[in-house]
Amino acid sequence: MAEASKKKIFDVSLFKRLLQYIKPYRNVFIISLVCVIGLAAFGALRPYVLQQAIDTQIAERKYDGFVLYVAAMLVLLILEVISQLLFIYYASWLGQSVVKDIRVKLFKHILKFKMTYFDKSSVGVLITRAVTDMERIADIFGQGLFMIFSDILKMVVVAGVMFYMNWKLALIVFTTLPIIVIATKIFQKYMKRAFEDVRTEVSNLNSFVQERVTGMKILQLFTRETTEYRKFKQINERHKKGWLKTVWYNSIFFPIAEFVSSLTMGAVIWIGGLNTVVGQTASMGDLIAFTMFIPLLFRPLNQIANKFNTLQMGMVAADRVFRVLDTKSNIDDAGTLEANHFKGDIEFDNVRFSYIKDEEVLKGVSFNVEAGETVAIVGATGAGKSTIINLLNRFYEINSGTIKIDNTDIKEMTLSSLRNQIAVVLQDVFLFADTILNNITLNNEYITEEDVVTAAKAIGIHEFITSLPGGYHYNVKERGVMLSSGQRQLISFLRAYVTNPSILILDEATSSVDSYSEQLIQDATDTITKGRTSIVIAHRLATIQQADKIIVMDAGQIVEMGTHKSLLKKKDGYYKNLYEVQFLKAEAV
Repeated sequence: MAEASKKKIFDVSLFKRLLQYIKPYRNVFIISLVCVIGLAAFGALRPYVLQQAIDTQIAERKYDGFVLYVAAMLVLLILEVISQLLFIYYASWLGQSVVKDIRVKLFKHILKFKMTYFDKSSVGVLITRAVTDMERIADIFGQGLFMIFSDILKMVVVAGVMFYMNWKLALIVFTTLPIIVIATKIFQKYMKRAFEDVRTEVSNLNSFVQERVTGMKILQLFTRETTEYRKFKQINERHKKGWLKTVWYNSIFFPIAEFVSSLTMGAVIWIGGLNTVVGQTASMGDLIAFTMFIPLLFRPLNQIANKFNTLQMGMVAADRVFRVLDTKSNIDDAGTLEANHFKGDIEFDNVRFSYIKDEEVLKGVSFNVEAGETVAIVGATGAGKSTIINLLNRFYEINSGTIKIDNTDIKEMTLSSLRNQIAVVLQDVFLFADTILNNITLNNEYITEEDVVTAAKAIGIHEFITSLPGGYHYNVKERGVMLSSGQRQLISFLRAYVTNPSILILDEATSSVDSYSEQLIQDATDTITKGRTSIVIAHRLATIQQADKIIVMDAGQIVEMGTHKSLLKKKDGYYKNLYEVQFLKAEAV
């Protein structure tokens, strides 16, 4: 569909779809349309009034009605200015309103995407769709659609008035119009291709810059600045070439259009002048009016090509945005049960799952977690530990099998209610550029500052937070760069705890923290896991020895299950080997 769209000079179906967003603003659309008609009518009438003034007053040396013609010219000019003012305001207002609605719809749609979509998509490209492309769509209404309609209408009105005034002079003008029309058609075709290239390179540029800025520490740690600088220059060069291609087409088209317009003007003056002096088939008023009409006829034609550029860029952007809106990557939220509270029983029954088709990550995993138990999942990197968490939260859809909580399939529950009852502390903590309080509550109106303080005291991190400038209102900046990794982990821990979840999941929660923060987290863990179903994923086996059950995974399968003591008793057991390796490493240190 996208390829077919590229071959079209103008995609009518796409344009119709875009116009659907105008319906809530029908009155503003009508006002803009009336202003456009006014611009065309008032602009075309001024030369006609001037012609009447010259032929009926000046040429006849009569001045009794001259003031009326001057007043009429002034009124038409004022009306044209008012129409222009109202048009610019309302057309721009309409464009921004439509874009606001599409952007809100797009963001809402993106919020519901599966994690698979984000795994495969560039963040920079999505930012381009939500920001830059939206501005191009706004230009369709502010500078493209109405301006093209205005120019076409003005040309039709001007052509009609010219033909009415003097059809012979009008024919001279009309003979050159096909040249401009053909040139415009060719110009639009090549500009469409050029703008496709430009939008692609803009997306690539945004994506590259966003990723490099985010990963700047890695680039500098591994001294890749020079290499990335070269890559950026290459991408920027392609971006420049894309724009220069549009400039090249403009530099060819507009001089040709201006040349034809000048030739037409010369022909009208020459032939019209001869007719005025010799044949008396054209009046002096006709000649002067036609010198005004020709720019009014040819300039809109040139502007149509220019505004069509704006329209094309907007249509290309709209096509890209609608492709995201048409993407079906949502988790099926057909459940009707509202999970207000879980007792905490969890069951995985022969669950199979793959991120990539035919490459299973979980291969028939089955286990049970009883309410109130603390269960640890251990295994080598890539064994499938974190995948279990992702599936329990329904970030991905399983291939087969069932996952139940309190004997109810999680697919029967609404997504929001399911996730509200499960709190997760991840290894890689993400904090927004906001206060500590807002990063903990995530602007949940049902969680007060008093609730946060009480929770912080309960798990022993209130003193740490109050020691920061501004305490709970300390701004951690983008990605929480003002805090250490251990401090970020503590904030994440409190964020999970304050929601009072039925099920708590700790995913490598102490793997990247200092000994002081680890002790705080360990104390907090002991506090909040009491009487609550908890799943702990850990590489460091020393942190999960007190777990009620330990699930040992390898290559997507459960290879062992039991308590710490029972697993250590297994001769040549997988867990025993893991534990002994870590114990020996600790002894060596």
